[in-house]
Amino acid sequence: MFRAARRITVLTALAITASAQAHHSPVMFDPSKPMTLTGTVRLFQWTNPHCYIQLIVEDGGQRTEWSMEMGAPLYLYNHGWRPGSLKAGDQIRITAAPLRNGGNGGLVLDAVRVDGTQLGRVK
Repeated sequence: MFRAARRITVLTALAITASAQAHHSPVMFDPSKPMTLTGTVRLFQWTNPHCYIQLIVEDGGQRTEWSMEMGAPLYLYNHGWRPGSLKAGDQIRITAAPLRNGGNGGLVLDAVRVDGTQLGRVK
């Protein structure tokens, strides 16, 4: 009986670990093709498990919204970010690993205000 309970506990722990690693896998992004976007912040989402920047990018008069993923709030906080680091209307430039599927999104690698002011560290 003890062995069965122990086996179930070990298997459960392994499943949770595998699930957590799969959740944080960056395979949906392509870091070999970094892109730079300049735009206006529509929304900065300071939420678990990941923070997001909703960025409006204008190109040739056409406005496109990009959903840019970041790390967890605690991770970003430890790298200088705060919930009020970005506000709607802020102009920023983001370097990101784009989505492999070509969608309007990516993983933020670096973020600066258009005047060059660094916005915390991302990595």
